Amino acid sequence: MAAHGAGAHGQHGNPADLDAYIARMEEPERARWQKPDEVVAALQLKPGQVACDIGSGPGYFSLRLARAVGESGHVFAVDVEPRILKALRKRIESSQAKNISPVLALADDPLLPQNACDLILIVDTYHHFPDGAAYLHRLSRSLRPGGKMVNIDFHKRELPVGPPLEHKVSREAFLKDARAAGLKPVGEHEFLPYQYFLVLQP
Repeated sequence: MAAHGAGAHGQHGNPADLDAYIARMEEPERARWQKPDEVVAALQLKPGQVACDIGSGPGYFSLRLARAVGESGHVFAVDVEPRILKALRKRIESSQAKNISPVLALADDPLLPQNACDLILIVDTYHHFPDGAAYLHRLSRSLRPGGKMVNIDFHKRELPVGPPLEHKVSREAFLKDARAAGLKPVGEHEFLPYQYFLVLQP
């Protein structure tokens, strides 16, 4: 899953050269267009809440979410690639964050408990799901009452960043899957230059 960038990918769309892939995900240039701090601020998380980062990679958003929910909150960092979760564990250890649980998921199942999350965040990962609507439906069962799901992904057009055009999922195609999964859009942010940012609820 861990699909926050582009490059030579192996099984599950994950990279053969993990170190180079992680370095590319973390490069300062990414922050200019991904605007991670603005994204987390827009999520309006509160201390004590539980957030989930689907396709967490080495923790680009997970560590920020952990700071947003505070010591009384919790973050599930979900990925399908054991080597990437190993890198995440090192990050957690060095940051001394005590409120992040790495979760080794299946390609078609995040393996999250039901009714556990106030927010589920999916960034640049949706195109990896083998059956998007089914995966979203499964994810929605992990939302608490009033909880929200957020999908941030690249517009389906030629862009200077992101995966090849044929791997991108358009905003319209994603919304069709979301509705099929019983989710409806309840908000949208438009400050990201290359990505749509949709907020959904069951």
